[in-house]
Amino acid sequence: MDAIYHIPAMLKETIEGLNIKPEGTYVDVTFGGGGHSRAILGHLGDRGHLYSLDQDADALQNAIADERWTFVHSNFRYLSNWMDYYGVEQIDGLLADLGVSFHHFDCPERGFSFRHSAPLDMRMNQTAKRTAADIVNSYSEEELAKILYLYGELKNGRGIAKNICRARSQQAIERTEDLVAASRIPQEMSKELARLFQALRIEVNDELGALREMLVAARDLLKPGGRIAILTYHSLEDRLVKNFLRSGNLEGEIEKDFYGNNLSPFTLIEKGRTACAEEVESNPRSRSAKLRIAEKR
Repeated sequence: MDAIYHIPAMLKETIEGLNIKPEGTYVDVTFGGGGHSRAILGHLGDRGHLYSLDQDADALQNAIADERWTFVHSNFRYLSNWMDYYGVEQIDGLLADLGVSFHHFDCPERGFSFRHSAPLDMRMNQTAKRTAADIVNSYSEEELAKILYLYGELKNGRGIAKNICRARSQQAIERTEDLVAASRIPQEMSKELARLFQALRIEVNDELGALREMLVAARDLLKPGGRIAILTYHSLEDRLVKNFLRSGNLEGEIEKDFYGNNLSPFTLIEKGRTACAEEVESNPRSRSAKLRIAEKR
């Protein structure tokens, strides 16, 4: 199932970078198609254990029959609570494959892509109340402009927000094609449309807020010598991960001792590795992936 659901980027490099201990305790906070989880289990011995989190119930169709594996149906922002629940005080490694799986983009009815006609949904967790349609129809022009600029990095966010508000005053924006029409972004400007949909998806799922909470929990849970491996797919999440792994805090401020030594709890192992040409050719979506790995000091 996982090849259809999602093809993990830089799988070999990520698993090698985790430096898996056979008896260790690991967490895959983005189970998805299960590709990374299966690879981690392949390196664990009888006493090792893997916890995999995913907020999307669809991921359960990729469940693994293995006593060393526990599935947690939850947003990774609750990582700390779930480790408490299972009595796990420390972990040997954590993997996060951020962004959106193939499954979400290729499942038209979920509304993640402007290429399909679908309800404007975009919820990763289908039990969550707020959809993209709710945001598009209820946010003020100022609020819309802000998320389009911050999360979509759309320089014309203000103009697009104005177009959306003008269109919704005539008729509610309920479907992906309604949003495309309302935005007045020409179909051939696919990068702009992708950024518009990205901005709304990040807002619907509070992706950056969840990422911040998960990073802090991971830092506190990792054993000395434990590793964190994160794959990012756009500049917003990558900047956050890069600064956190460099400094050990969400502000990205590097603290130094009296002698000028970096006091970050992490040693950087991979500083933004990208996929090789062969992989990009066979899996074009790996083109935007960046792999960052750090070890707890």
